[in-house]
Amino acid sequence: MKLKLISAIAIAAAAVSCTTSRDIISENVENAKIQLKSLVEASEAGDTVRIPSTFKNGEIDFVPEDDWVSGFFAGSLWYMYELTGDEYWADHARIHTEKLDTIQNLKWHHDIGFMIYDSYGNGLRLKNIEGYEDVIVNAARSLSTRFRPGAGVIQSWDIRGWQATRGWKCPVIIDNMMNLELLFRASEISGDPSFRQIAVSHADVTMKNHYRPDYSTYHVVDYDPETGEVRGRCTAQGYADESAWARGQAWSVYGYETCYRYTSDPKYLEHAEKVADYIINQPNMPEDLVPYWDYDAPNKPDECRDASSAAIVASAFYDLYTLTSKQIYKEKADKMIESLSSPAYRAEPGTNGGFILMHSVGSIPHGSNIDVPLNYADYYFLEALIKKRQIEKGL
Repeated sequence: MKLKLISAIAIAAAAVSCTTSRDIISENVENAKIQLKSLVEASEAGDTVRIPSTFKNGEIDFVPEDDWVSGFFAGSLWYMYELTGDEYWADHARIHTEKLDTIQNLKWHHDIGFMIYDSYGNGLRLKNIEGYEDVIVNAARSLSTRFRPGAGVIQSWDIRGWQATRGWKCPVIIDNMMNLELLFRASEISGDPSFRQIAVSHADVTMKNHYRPDYSTYHVVDYDPETGEVRGRCTAQGYADESAWARGQAWSVYGYETCYRYTSDPKYLEHAEKVADYIINQPNMPEDLVPYWDYDAPNKPDECRDASSAAIVASAFYDLYTLTSKQIYKEKADKMIESLSSPAYRAEPGTNGGFILMHSVGSIPHGSNIDVPLNYADYYFLEALIKKRQIEKGL
């Protein structure tokens, strides 16, 4: 069912939960155990391990290894291991991670950072598995082939399929900020500074060209790959070229706080905070802090909400709180987690195809995955829970 207005009952329930001693982390972990175990069983049934992406029309939608979302389910299983300490989750996380072995050589799009770092990166961090470092470095080499020195950026998409109809030469989307962590980590592992240099260049050029005066971000900036000239600014997944696509704003704040964590360059933290201020002060943000799919979409309050955007922002805001000690970031992140944990967004056990959260949006302009669960919404929701637990335990 399309979520238009949060029911009064759901809002009241969320409000009550904020004032009680509810252990929201344990509650969510118990729910996730049921949901994700059913997804593990479904994805490993038969002779082939499959990658669950969403649930629609009563069926789980599985994607191939080279789909941009292919690493999120493995990452969610690693996070379940981190949250529970149960080796069951690590065992299955490893199965779903190593299914992506060939992706380290993928060169035709930029999302190898999502695909490899969320799977192999988390596996390396939690289990230090032999060979995972090599995969991360090889993946960084593959991603580096998309760097265009003349423009100083990593090209997001090849000019093929629907992208070929847009007249682009070197399109860069704000989502690409999320792939830089792979490069930073690969430099740490290998000692090769080129990966870090590419990441810094991309972050700096994006900071210069992707942002409006209010620190909202364009989705797509098209460059001349040889001169670096900006050929155009537009959207692919937002409502309009000048609108604020909600997930783009989420990638934006997360991407720059990540750059600060790896470089300690204060300009990145300053920029992340300005983007965070834009989100916090957004006049079209609903009361429950789960945004409409685009802040400027015209049919509010009947526009679809995007739980994935809220989960991404919550995770980024917990990091900003850790980096700055500014209470507002934790307060806003806590509110987002409270809302996502309410019946309005969190599925009842045994429903939703095994996915944790309902009501996310892939791409409305493309008619793709509208008002459905998405594996990356679950991934960032679990990540946010881990960060919340660490903060509250003083870790």
